Amino acid sequence: MKNAEHVTFGGSALDRAGEVRSNPDVIKSMKQASDSKVVVFWRGKPLIHKTRPAGLMRLGLDHPILDGAADHLILLGRENGAAVFAHDLSHWEPAELDADALDGFLDPSEQHHPSLPDDQVFAELRRIMTWLNPRDAELAASGRAIFSWHEGHGFCAKCGASSVVSNAGWQRDCPSCNAHHFPRTDPVVIMLITSGDSVLMGRSPGWPEGMYSLLAGFVEPGETLEAAVRREVFEESGVRVGEVSYLSSQPWPFPASLMFGCAGVALSEEINIDPVEIEDAMWVTRDDMMRVFAGEHPKILPARKGAIAHFLLENWLADSMD
Repeated sequence: MKNAEHVTFGGSALDRAGEVRSNPDVIKSMKQASDSKVVVFWRGKPLIHKTRPAGLMRLGLDHPILDGAADHLILLGRENGAAVFAHDLSHWEPAELDADALDGFLDPSEQHHPSLPDDQVFAELRRIMTWLNPRDAELAASGRAIFSWHEGHGFCAKCGASSVVSNAGWQRDCPSCNAHHFPRTDPVVIMLITSGDSVLMGRSPGWPEGMYSLLAGFVEPGETLEAAVRREVFEESGVRVGEVSYLSSQPWPFPASLMFGCAGVALSEEINIDPVEIEDAMWVTRDDMMRVFAGEHPKILPARKGAIAHFLLENWLADSMD
């Protein structure tokens, strides 16, 4: 697709400064530089300013909220030559916390730190991802994903000993067996499966009423993207798929996937769902999908803006897949 990287979290040409991560002297110098900035997260939520146009906050390293944070910063990259770090403030406990909202499908709650202005809050990335420009979105996705990895990988997968952070936050080392561990990204295929003028849609158990999306699933070891598309579609819906082509990709930091958007041509239309995998599946015509996007369909809600499913369906409707 010519506009493949226009998807949310698509490339913003961020200089990730990978060549200096292993150089402690350079990292130290970056932390001492007056123009270096820090993006702050609380339990996966980035700090944003809500004043429209809303955006990702970048704090100076001398901000009081970052007191004692120098040893726990992760280098995200450089903007205009200046370093941008990330810091996790998850140890902070807000005075009022709605636990039910935090555990919901889409968390609408916002947390405000008393050291920050009223319009600066921590907000769920799924909810605000379309508010952000491409650079803000890439920084937010990268920071959220890397902190999620650290949270779940505090121990060596080889010997079980406690591991330590290295390489400016992009590596964990085991002091016991000397193993090195790196952030993982799980490949996922998401499929625009068509038959004539219709597209295959499905919904998972537990989704909000009316929410349907394109079928998707994890790529297995030793499997190509094309094979994964055919296998997942057949397992979930019973539909056989022939020709498969790649369309676009999207980093999806919930917690750490890379979504490979693919197109597939159905060889059959009969649907036989696996109730363990999905709750329902259906063929939706182009005319009906236009009603969905207009919010006028009696059963299906529009795909969530910002998700690659919405991006692919939007391009399918606009005949801009090439």
